[in-house]
This record gives sequence, C-alpha cells and structure tokens, in this order.
Amino acid sequence: MQKIPIGRSDFQALIEDKCYYVDKTLIIKEVIQSNADVILLPRPRRFGKTLALTTLKYFFANNEDNKHLFKNLAIYQTKEFTEHCGQYPVIYLTFKDIKEANIEAALPKIYALIRSEFSRHEAVINQILDKIEHEDKRTYQNIITGKATPDNYGNSLKLLSKLLTMAYQKKCIVLIDEYDTPIQTGFIKGYYEDIIEFFKTFLGAVLKDNEQCLYKAVITGILRISKESTFSDLNNIAVFTLLDNEFSDKFGFTIPEVKRLLTAYHLIENFAEVDDWYDGYKIGDTVIFNPWSILNYTNRKRLGVYWANTSSNDIIRTLVENSATFRNDLQVLLNKGSVEKVVDPNITFKNKDFNFDDKMLYSFLFFSGYLKCNGKRFVRGKYLCQLSIVNMECQYIFEDSIVGWLDAGFTNVKLKLMLKALIEVDLKLFEKIFSEFVRDTLSYFDTAKKVESVYHAFLLGLLVNLYDYEIISNQECGYGRSDIMILHKENKTRPAIIMELKTIDEFEEETKDSALESAITQIEDRQYAAKIEQRGYTNIVKFGVVFDGKRVWIKSSE
Repeated sequence: MQKIPIGRSDFQALIEDKCYYVDKTLIIKEVIQSNADVILLPRPRRFGKTLALTTLKYFFANNEDNKHLFKNLAIYQTKEFTEHCGQYPVIYLTFKDIKEANIEAALPKIYALIRSEFSRHEAVINQILDKIEHEDKRTYQNIITGKATPDNYGNSLKLLSKLLTMAYQKKCIVLIDEYDTPIQTGFIKGYYEDIIEFFKTFLGAVLKDNEQCLYKAVITGILRISKESTFSDLNNIAVFTLLDNEFSDKFGFTIPEVKRLLTAYHLIENFAEVDDWYDGYKIGDTVIFNPWSILNYTNRKRLGVYWANTSSNDIIRTLVENSATFRNDLQVLLNKGSVEKVVDPNITFKNKDFNFDDKMLYSFLFFSGYLKCNGKRFVRGKYLCQLSIVNMECQYIFEDSIVGWLDAGFTNVKLKLMLKALIEVDLKLFEKIFSEFVRDTLSYFDTAKKVESVYHAFLLGLLVNLYDYEIISNQECGYGRSDIMILHKENKTRPAIIMELKTIDEFEEETKDSALESAITQIEDRQYAAKIEQRGYTNIVKFGVVFDGKRVWIKSSE
C-alpha cells in the first residue's frame, strides 16, 4: 500500500517515493491555456499550494529531464505535455519561512533566498558572461558573492529572467510561493511598510513590462494584498480567489478524489463522517475537502482536528481580539447559522491600532478557510456572502480557540476604543472608558493615597499603545513641565494633545470643578503649547484630568 504523503510538498520526491498522489497535474494545462501571463492563486493554508508550484517547476524546467515523473498522470496525454514539458528556464522562490521579528532580520533572509536561486543557475549564466552588459554583469556578480545593494536585490528577479532568457533563448517561468507570509508577519511585527516597499519593487520589476523575458508567472499565498500595496504597479495580473471558478478543483480534494482515496485505504464506509468533518469548502462552484485533514485521517484512521495548529494564526487572532461586534455574530455561527457580510478579495492592511472592521475580519476568516460562502450577491461592486462555519473540524476550532481569543481580547477592545476616542477628541467617551479602567484596574491601596504619580504612571502605561504617536511626559515647555503631551509622529494637522493631571486636595476643600479649572489654567498660564507650536502642530487640544480615588473627570479648555 502506498505511503500517505503527510507534509510532503515536493512533487518529484513524492512521485519517486511512490507516495499516494491525488492527480492535480491539469493545473499545468490551465496555466498554459490562461490568457493571463501573471496568475495569483490565493488559497487557505495546507491546501497544496507548494505542491502545485513544485509540480509546475518540474514540468516546465529545461535544465533536467523530468518527463518520467508525469507518466500515467492526467497531463501526460495532452498536447500541452508534448509542447511545453521541459521547455523553459524556471525561477522558483518560496517565502513560507520568512517570519522574522523585524525588517533587519527579514531582508537578509530574503536576500539569501535570492542568492541561492541565482547560484542554482550559475553554471549556465557563466557561459554567457562575455555577452552580458557591464552593469548587469557587475550586479550579477555582486549578488552571487553577497555584495549586492538593496537596490540590486530589488531588481534581481528581473535581471535573472533577462540572463536566463539570454542563456536559453527562451522566456522564463516565474514561480513565487507563499509571497504574503513576510507581508503578514511584517504587519503583526510592525514593519509592514518596509516589507511592502521591498515587494512592490521586487515583484513589480519582474512581472510588469517584462514580456520579452516572461512566459508565465504563478504566485501563491493565502491572501491577495490590496492593489495599493504589493500589486499597485501591475495591470497584467489575474487573481483567482475562492470565489472564482478558474482553478477551482486544483487545490484541495474533490468528492470523487476523496472517495477514491478512502476506497484505496479501506475507509470508504466512513465517508459520511468524513464528509461532516472535513467537507464544506467551496471554491467557485466546486465542493472541496480539506486535503491536510483528509490525508491525516487516512493515515491515522480516526477523526480529529488536524488543521487547527498547522501554522500561525496571529493576524486572525489580532482581528478577532480587536472586533467590537464579532462576539454577537459568533453566537449565530456557533449555532450553525450564517451571517451576511462583505467579503473583499483585496485585503487592505491599514493602521493596525484602530482601523480594523468587519470587512477585514470576515474576509480573512473566509479566505483563510475558517468560514464558507453559502451564497453570494454582487451589490454595488461588493460581494455580500452568506458565511457559516465550514465543517465540524472548523466548529471545534471556533469553540476551542476563537472563543478564547475573543475573551482575551475584550479588555484590548476597550483600550482601543478609549485611545481612538482620545485621539479623535471625543472626551466624553474617553472619560467614560478611562474611568472604567481606573475603577476596574487600580487597587484601593493605589487610589486611596491620591498620589498624582500613581495615576500618571497608569495613564502612560495605557498610552504606550498609541504606536503612531509620540508620548511626552514631564518635559519642560513654556514656563514649566507639562504632565503629558501626545503628538502624531507624521501628521501635524492631527490633534496635538496637552494633558494636565490633578488630584483633588481635600485639605483645601477643593472640588472637581475647581481642580479641573486649575489644570486648564496651568496649561494656559505656563504656555505649555508654545513648544508644540514651534514644532509646527496646528491643532492643539488642552484639557485637564482630575482624579479622586477611583473617580475621573475630564474637561477641555474650550
């Protein structure tokens, strides 16, 4: 009996080791017949993306004879096999392991992948070195020797396609696997803008206006990052998502494929249970099973949650924890109901502090494979989808993981809402939520002393989550030291906030109103705004914050 290829994603190794293979080779025919030169195929994790790209790699590659790998497979009897197998130089890169903590670590790892791909073709390129233009030769040698500049790496794929086309007198196939892994990581880790800038140049250079050197390019990932970021400069890219019929049966297993697999391993009598647990995905109009879970079930011969921890869920967790409305929808979903939501094939990463919305959350949950679309309407340029939990396996994931994320994120949602109210100068809402934080978080022993420094430190601890703002504490300005100033790091038209903190002095029989007036007067009399004005900020907001035990009051100078 053939081995079950758990975690095997290299087509050649899988075939030569005589593993069980669900024949997806007709993806080759569909790529060749597609009118698009550049094809982006977003699919959920563990749905066979890397296996698909290595299949294309071994089929098209002209530097080795791989025809035997495809014998007895669906592509073997087609004219595409006769005309295209082993005919093209292939550039192949996978970014699935680029998950670094910062841009300083991510770029060197990407550069190493590029050097490795150049080295793979070094022998054939060296044969035409005397024909290469001087600048191209210098850049090529710098890349090979590890002396290349960031600009060299940014344009490296275009150069490689040019050199290979010159060497073989054939246009190239470009295959990019898991292109969005470093982009998603950059979003979570705080270097999104830097990584996007790299990929815009890196992919744009080779994919746009490169017809003389590019025959086909196929890119995989989980998401299609919005046009204004990664693919902003490309107008020749065709994107086929879970909503489209193109390539719909090329990832995941269809019903007949699952039945043949279960029959081969004497498990077909359990098909109904397998159907409940792992079916339910729909790509275009094609019903699809989760391939990772099906293979694991076949191997272990028992039902289980196999897909839950196969990769990082950081972005989905962040979105769930920051959603103010998902809690209500979750009850409907867990009761096997559906919710109608906008699903946007073009994911936009914005400021991760405050701009999460339902569209972003549900688009992630759908395209990542947690929810399925039971029906869709196209209204005013948007897809409205009836979304529900895909199957029993995903139901477990929702009950076990996502509910926990939601509970863990409840305080975080309040904090985000409070900070959003602050920077938008909604002082009434800010006062309400901040009062709740003081009431629920600070201990009686902290507040009973009525020491201003306790409140000051507590508020600063909350403000550190304003990543786009400079938080200034106890800095000399005007004729004194302001307690807290909050300044946007780039946009000087955004509200620049000056806060003066006071505690009520009971010995002086001070009231909250007199304390608030005292705080505002101090800001004006000591001219705390002068330093901010000198820095070019034009929208200055001044207010006092008064504490009395666990009570908080806020008043603006206006």
